[in-house]
Amino acid sequence: MTKFLNDKFKSIAPYNTGGDIVPEGCIRLNTNENPYPPSPLALKRIQEIAQDMNYYCDPDCKKLAQKSSEIFRISPDEILFGNGSDEILNFLFAAMCQNGAAFPDITYSFYKVLAEFHGVDVKIIPLKNFKIIPEDYFNLNSRTAFITNPNAPTGLALAIDDIKNILEHNPESLIVIDEAYVDFGASSCVDLIHEYNNLVIVRTFSKSRSLAGGRLGFCMACKDLIQDLKNIKNSLAPYNINALTQAAGLGILEDEEYTRKNINEICKAREFTKNELEKTGFNVLDSLTNFLFVRHEKFSGEFIFKELIKHKILIRHFNKPEIISDYNRITIGTPEQMILLLEALKNALR
Repeated sequence: MTKFLNDKFKSIAPYNTGGDIVPEGCIRLNTNENPYPPSPLALKRIQEIAQDMNYYCDPDCKKLAQKSSEIFRISPDEILFGNGSDEILNFLFAAMCQNGAAFPDITYSFYKVLAEFHGVDVKIIPLKNFKIIPEDYFNLNSRTAFITNPNAPTGLALAIDDIKNILEHNPESLIVIDEAYVDFGASSCVDLIHEYNNLVIVRTFSKSRSLAGGRLGFCMACKDLIQDLKNIKNSLAPYNINALTQAAGLGILEDEEYTRKNINEICKAREFTKNELEKTGFNVLDSLTNFLFVRHEKFSGEFIFKELIKHKILIRHFNKPEIISDYNRITIGTPEQMILLLEALKNALR
């Protein structure tokens, strides 16, 4: 640490991506990536735009916004794109948490990092039996709430009526619903942005749309909120989405059939894996995501994590908080990858 670093950043704990240990040739089931490549149409769009890389990209992502408006039944001025959904979250913590933030104790850990980075006062709300309890969010006192739905790493989801209750009890609070995993079985509340002017929906292309490496996220809200966020974006990073990523995103949106096919395959593999894990002594939460949150009755989460590394299979283990230290999060891969996982687990547990 140098003498030039601002004192307020010297104690900050950076976000742990969970992908630091990657043995050569391993099966990556640790960072909730999609096991299937992007649509071939995305690759075609990239090739078409590559020859124009000497020009600046479109700062407003107009083609992406227009196509997204058709898919999500919104207006183009009700959507904003970010360099991954993390950039959108960064804008929200930077500009819309002047009265503090609130989020669960077990959720996407980047919220805590962003809150600390921006000096945001935080109210941590404990889960109960790994569930978000809507009533715990009824009196936010103008804090901005961040709720991942379905939640990570648990995989559990709130119903739309629960989210409506939270919105109606907090007209002076911004409610941010992070729908990174919603395509894998949960219900989106995007239609609610036309009823509530205090709602922001955050989405990503990293999970269901196979573009984790492209870094493309977006949020949807009433046009006034989007304009506020666009002003922040244009003050920090006006050309935040490069031309290749915009092209890839457009190709993906033009091939929704491909995306839906992959989602169905992942959901089938998830249910198969859940059933097989339960046969071998695992407790598995009911997931509506592309991962499973599991605990074995006899073996620690750390033991299972380390044993699978020996078999060149990487899953996500959480040391903290202690309440989840015996749990592991397993990304759903291809059917072949899940069979290899199950075989490795059987060998390890012997």
